[in-house]
Amino acid sequence: MASQNQHRVYIPTNARANQYILAEFKPDDDFYACFSDYRSAYQRVARQLFALCDDAELYNVHMLVNDKLPIVRFHEEAYCLETQRQQLFFYNPRYHEAHQLHGCCESRARKVRLLFLATGEDIRAHSADFHRRVAKVLSALQEQLPGDANKLKVRDHQHLTYDLFARAKGHKESYGYKLRALAPRYEARSCPLPSHRDLTYARFTLPLTRQLKTQLLDASATDYGNFYSHIEDAFISACEAKRLPRRAMVANGRTPLIRHRDIDTSAHNEELEKLSFEPGKGETQSHVLFDAANLVQSIDFVIVAGVEDHHDMGYGRFMNQVESVIKALCNSLQVNPERQDINTRFYQHLSYSL
Repeated sequence: MASQNQHRVYIPTNARANQYILAEFKPDDDFYACFSDYRSAYQRVARQLFALCDDAELYNVHMLVNDKLPIVRFHEEAYCLETQRQQLFFYNPRYHEAHQLHGCCESRARKVRLLFLATGEDIRAHSADFHRRVAKVLSALQEQLPGDANKLKVRDHQHLTYDLFARAKGHKESYGYKLRALAPRYEARSCPLPSHRDLTYARFTLPLTRQLKTQLLDASATDYGNFYSHIEDAFISACEAKRLPRRAMVANGRTPLIRHRDIDTSAHNEELEKLSFEPGKGETQSHVLFDAANLVQSIDFVIVAGVEDHHDMGYGRFMNQVESVIKALCNSLQVNPERQDINTRFYQHLSYSL
């Protein structure tokens, strides 16, 4: 029983499950030559897409032609925000539906992105069915796209979000998850996958509260290098104690994006920090990014699972180790669990080409 328990992680029952699938293709000259203008091209593809989605009972789907990266978050109200590089979608899977085309239809898009948001109850339990229906829509859409534009890159994103210290705040109920890998979970539900890459990781956010800054910073400080280094040392030590060699600390105000090194390389712009990891390599892979001249509002930490963390029973043991790291870090920084939320996310990604 003890062996089985270490492969289960107990997550608060108020955790939120999310799933979305992002497909994209690069329209070339031959694609655009089939239409009178950009607007007619996008509107025709959108009509075809949304008609297929209606048949497949996919009720929250977006087509982006603005070359911005979609970021998906939970919220009780549905709304969409844009920055120079990102398009942020906030929604509640239980209630919100939409079929919408986003972007300026008068200019040429480098990529056309199709975003499918899961809806309904028990998102994680129905993830294979959602993937199957989206794949069916994409296959049908491929046949209708002109030229070579029908080469699609598909990414399935799933995550569980919860406050690690929910129990300290009075929420006592939890559920034991094994956190099985996506491929065997899908295959068990008659949803086989093509050749693909997968990536599993955890991310948590530490707000830099007044208490933390008062504790570690001099009131007149203008160089924050030692402050960040102190937190870095505590984080690295906690990871080393649990033998977690793939990790990142991002304290430069950018949003971290985690990618498989076989597919993407590390890069950044003014908003996004793309970090690539190789799960199959056992050596230390560490990214520590901060600007000593600027004090950010919060720090993002990432811990990536390796092939050694992939067990038949799932990633429960890996997530237990991650939680131990978070608790050790918070304890060393004297974070009050009754007053501070530590938003923790368990991510599972897979990607392939159609």
